[in-house]
Amino acid sequence: MASLVQLQEWRESLLAARMRGVRSVRDQNGEEVVFSSDREMAAALAACDREIAGLTSSPPKTIIFRTTKGL
Repeated sequence: MASLVQLQEWRESLLAARMRGVRSVRDQNGEEVVFSSDREMAAALAACDREIAGLTSSPPKTIIFRTTKGL
């Protein structure tokens, strides 16, 4: 799994490529990813945003259960 810094760098490069109208992005390893459409790039950005949100959010500290007997 990628670190937070790597995900943020990937997101920045992907967003910059999308804004320039380029459909291919080269990562730090030299691998090139070619997207077939803007929709596919938007989906990759959304997935990256979800991963970043998952790494930056903290789990809840308190969980409160509200139960009834169903009467």
